[in-house]
Amino acid sequence: MKYLHTMVRVHDLDASLKFYRDALGLVEVKRSEHEAGRFTLVYLAAPGDEDAQVELTYNWPDANGEVEVYTGGRNFGHLAYAVADIYAACQKLADHGVTINRPPRDGRMAFVRSPDGISVELLQHGPALAPAEPWVSMPNVGSW
Repeated sequence: MKYLHTMVRVHDLDASLKFYRDALGLVEVKRSEHEAGRFTLVYLAAPGDEDAQVELTYNWPDANGEVEVYTGGRNFGHLAYAVADIYAACQKLADHGVTINRPPRDGRMAFVRSPDGISVELLQHGPALAPAEPWVSMPNVGSW
């Protein structure tokens, strides 16, 4: 058995790509358009780790131009990525307008949410970094 990917449905493909690709730093490894089924699949992975993919599924608008809205619960859990520098990763996300829901006050762990509310955990690769501002003083925001 081999792990393939985790699929999340997205409401706005462009906004999701700005989050996952531009802010989070994942790279697009494959994309396919399915005219008959009226959907697009975009597969993303961390640079150099193409075996662990997240599949963004975008269902095209219906004949009335309506796009189905998906709701999720905390029962989904979260996507998790190890990062080389938790503070730099969080700063990059913040620079892209992403709310840091659980700041890396401990130098080890942070949580953010995608435009569709998918929880994403960032973990410091290796030992935790020394606590540093502004992260130490930042409160939690919302839920993760």
